[in-house]
Amino acid sequence: MEIKKSGMISIVGRPNVGKSTLTNALVGEKIAIVSNKPQTTRNRICAVVNRNDCQYVFLDTPGLHKARTKLGDYMVNVVRQSVADVDAVLLLAEPIPHIGGPEAELIGRIQQLGAPAVLVINKIDTVEKEQLLAVIQTYGQAHDFNAILPISAKTGEGVEELLDLLAAFLPEGPQLFPEDMVTDQPERQVCAEILREKLLLCLDKEIPHGTAVEITSFSERDNEIIDLDATIYCEKASHKGIIIGKGGAMLKKISTLARTDIEAFMGAKVFLQTWVKVKENWRDNLNLIHNFGYKDE
Repeated sequence: MEIKKSGMISIVGRPNVGKSTLTNALVGEKIAIVSNKPQTTRNRICAVVNRNDCQYVFLDTPGLHKARTKLGDYMVNVVRQSVADVDAVLLLAEPIPHIGGPEAELIGRIQQLGAPAVLVINKIDTVEKEQLLAVIQTYGQAHDFNAILPISAKTGEGVEELLDLLAAFLPEGPQLFPEDMVTDQPERQVCAEILREKLLLCLDKEIPHGTAVEITSFSERDNEIIDLDATIYCEKASHKGIIIGKGGAMLKKISTLARTDIEAFMGAKVFLQTWVKVKENWRDNLNLIHNFGYKDE
């Protein structure tokens, strides 16, 4: 069907509220990594959804948090910029009748810019439906949202209704992205993020937050097998030993999990080789932060 309406919609909220899970649910496939650890998303991720005569361009953003490193400063700046120059802002919140600091700051930013805003109460599969009334009342007193919708990004409940609702915010306009495009992220970047997701899954405490992944080689053979070389950077020599594990067992586990998801994303067999290097305090080194792909657009 010919696209008649298109627009940009930012998804914002505190860390671990389910922004990337919702992004994947909207697209219908995995383009944003998810974990049960906060501050998983570091860059703004563009997700494209074509539905009926509408093209939705969703911007999945890092969680708004108190930054403690230069990388954290970058992530917070990405969130604040993402509220500007969009057709609507989707504020994702927990089903709790209390407005925390991150939500209050984002509501203030929405009010300052006069942006159309939809409150989406996520994780409704974790509470009784009667409890949602108090949440709706609390947020309704803080801001006159254009709409409020309870959903569960995990189960998919309310996701179709959300797309129906958001269609009203899209202006008339041409198709912004090709029909078969679901994200603006280069394949290298998606592969690097998938590997970083497995680091978050398999490692504990501060170690995974101090890692970055760089795809150093990406090539395709004549038989359509993809060769990937990836380097995992960490901040301490002791962390390198934990990532590699006894006899290389942990690195093998991380790489195997990543390869499975990368093959699903690429639709091809992948030969993945990984190395681990130490870059001390890279999260406070702007040159390294930029080298690892965290750059202001």
